[in-house]
Amino acid sequence: MEVPMKYACFLVLFITLAIAGIDGVYGAGECGKSSPDMEAFKLAPCVSAAQDENAEVSGRCCSQVKKMEQNPRCLCAAMLSNTAKSAGVKPEVAVTIPKRCNIADRPVGYKCGAYTLP
Repeated sequence: MEVPMKYACFLVLFITLAIAGIDGVYGAGECGKSSPDMEAFKLAPCVSAAQDENAEVSGRCCSQVKKMEQNPRCLCAAMLSNTAKSAGVKPEVAVTIPKRCNIADRPVGYKCGAYTLP
């Protein structure tokens, strides 16, 4: 009777670890449990500034970038997402927004795909 109980405990432990592993792979990407495309919607106030480097960056845009910048991986993923591309965002311009917002603690030099945050 004791041997089957050991196997049952092992099986429960294995299933628990497997579920946790699946959640880690599918549930926690660059933006945690949210997708980069969903996070890109939060950057909607930045669209014109991400299309033209001479466009004024709005306060709402800077506020959203400041929030997202705490996770530079997510910020980059959102800037490079399909949603951003569909909105006409130019990644080489989008990566300049944190600097244009004068965010002092921005991740200068952070690699964002083929681009680097200035």
